[in-house]
Amino acid sequence: MQGKPWRLSRSLEWLFALPKAIAASYGYKRGKSTPMSTICIHNGTILAGYARMEHCAILIEDGLITDVFSERRFEQKRFPSDAIILDAEDAFIAPGFIDSHIHGFSGFGTEDLSTEAILEMSKELGRFGVTAFCPTIYPMSEEDMLASVRACVGAIGKENGARVMGVHLEGPFISQARLGVQRAEYVRPVDLDFMDRLCVAGNGFITNMTVAPELKGMRELALYCIKRGIVLQAGHTDATYENMLEGMQAGILHSTHFFNAMSRLHHRDPGAVGAIMIHSELSCEIIADGKHVHPDLIRLLMRDKPPSKVVLVTDSLKPTEQHNCPLFANREEVELLDGLFMRKSDGVIAGSSLTMIRGLQNIVSWGVAVENAVEMASSNPARILGLGKRGLLVPGYEADVVVFGQDYRILASIVGGRFVKNEL
Repeated sequence: MQGKPWRLSRSLEWLFALPKAIAASYGYKRGKSTPMSTICIHNGTILAGYARMEHCAILIEDGLITDVFSERRFEQKRFPSDAIILDAEDAFIAPGFIDSHIHGFSGFGTEDLSTEAILEMSKELGRFGVTAFCPTIYPMSEEDMLASVRACVGAIGKENGARVMGVHLEGPFISQARLGVQRAEYVRPVDLDFMDRLCVAGNGFITNMTVAPELKGMRELALYCIKRGIVLQAGHTDATYENMLEGMQAGILHSTHFFNAMSRLHHRDPGAVGAIMIHSELSCEIIADGKHVHPDLIRLLMRDKPPSKVVLVTDSLKPTEQHNCPLFANREEVELLDGLFMRKSDGVIAGSSLTMIRGLQNIVSWGVAVENAVEMASSNPARILGLGKRGLLVPGYEADVVVFGQDYRILASIVGGRFVKNEL
């Protein structure tokens, strides 16, 4: 028989306050802990990446999630004297966000060709609830693309915030007919020798690549990438429906910023958009800023596509959350107008100023359950890109955790068991 969860009397509350006080006396102050700390966050709503659980707690030890349990069990447990015990006060506790398509943030970007820029992105993203990301590289000159790949890889293992999981190459093997803001002079036909050089520079850390399935030589490229564990995404593509089916046969089963920079749905040729909506095997990114894709189209997508096949991304640019001017993205001056960066020279949309938490809040406001939204922001990218034990709140997984309030304010970010932000 289950009754009302047992609560401590006020006279005994000091027993649970004591570990926090002791932890503070040893230097475990707000926002600071070592990866070896024991952390328990309780009295929250767990969005585990597969389910929603009210009035629950999460236990982190040695950088891993070791238990998820009810508030009643929390009140019966005993913790080490140096444990950090935090009350979530009904906030959401979720797997850290994984942004698998992001060019830059807070004035730093992949076009800087600098490991220091990637490390600054890492630090700033951690404050916004992102615990892992794939820095995304534009088509550039061969020399610059190789330098950018090396810079991203050079940051791995040195991060003070979100972890670099690998590199996302957005091109250069994409369609000249669907460039978006990509620069035409750097887009090229499929070139396996160049791909070899990119892979050498990536040292095994190229995770995903946006390609146009209709290009000559794409099957050979796809097979090459599959052998190296690189996930191919259909994007910046003018593919016919048949081209998309051929791409699926070659293993191109994910897609880049759905609806944007791809062949449109037509009643005689469903194109890339139609193929993605028709075939449940195909997963897709969405930029949920309400500008790149109309909210009603995302509602339509969610009616036909299971939540497990949708990945929330920002596609954000270098000046996102940058608070000084001028603003540059992909080495061209841009201005922020109504939430979008526009290329100053011609007014073309240059990209997004979205953050993951704002995207999450948006899709929830459009009718997606918050637990499914977290699945799209965390567990889906981890699974689709093969990022190991991330994206779920289950024992044995990496302790990459975000806590956010009912108002979608980030209260805490934990990367590998270490706080990078803590306002609990």
